Amino acid sequence: MKVAIFGQYYQNDTRPIIRDIFMFFNANQIELVIEAHFLTILYQEAIVQKDYKTFSSHIELDQSFDLFLSIGGDGTILRAATFVRDSGIPILGINAGRLGFLASVQQDNIAEFLQLVLEKKYTISKRTLLSLVCSTPNAEIENLNFALNEISVSRKDTTSMITIETILDGEYLNSYWADGLIIATPTGSTGYSLSCGGPVLTPNVKSLVITPIAPHNLNARPLVITDDTEIKLRVTGREKQFLVSLDSRIATIDQETTLTIQKTPFQINMIEIQEETFLKTLRKKLLWGEDKRN
Repeated sequence: MKVAIFGQYYQNDTRPIIRDIFMFFNANQIELVIEAHFLTILYQEAIVQKDYKTFSSHIELDQSFDLFLSIGGDGTILRAATFVRDSGIPILGINAGRLGFLASVQQDNIAEFLQLVLEKKYTISKRTLLSLVCSTPNAEIENLNFALNEISVSRKDTTSMITIETILDGEYLNSYWADGLIIATPTGSTGYSLSCGGPVLTPNVKSLVITPIAPHNLNARPLVITDDTEIKLRVTGREKQFLVSLDSRIATIDQETTLTIQKTPFQINMIEIQEETFLKTLRKKLLWGEDKRN
């Protein structure tokens, strides 16, 4: 078995988690390949001493890998997706962060869950991604133009709201007067979109969510659409530029640029273990059922 490892180091909070993971894999004689920057930190912090092979980009991850292990929070998994891309390598998230829906394996159960993975006692949850194409070339986007959680547009250098003209499959939907607009996947429905009042979607539904950010029109509400819809956005406002974000990556776009958003032809494979399903994570993270009346 061959495993790629990528992670974030959160000082003492992460140290025991990382040690447990490496001890387990080394005890089971698993071939490990570590992201180069992360391995440098592990050497500096004296968490590992052995020599390991490294990778630095998606090009080095081929079909010989059985698993991509992400150590951190949901943000770490979003970055992990930029390494995995269309390779099909399944991702397992070890939660070293706080509120996480993607990094579902908790530090108390690491060895137990990793053993289940070795025994292939898991299912694959296929996650939809979104791609972005701009009508004018933009180097910040062209090299990495997809998102696992959401693509959003927002105002840049002003407190004034922007106007986002929205067209679905060639038909005009609405011009949102707002601070911005979020196009979220089912995976991203528990992120930024949720905090702006959007609905929670289960990962396997074939839908997207359009969620306005602080809309001036109070009757503007989140809208669920099919995931094969082509979405075009055109932004206008008092400033000459606005921001577009793909998960945590942000680019500056000129006004009147047309943004075309579509589902990508590939999906990300997330490992789901029976003891940590999406619905169980949902109940746990959102404290559903914690009301004493239940």
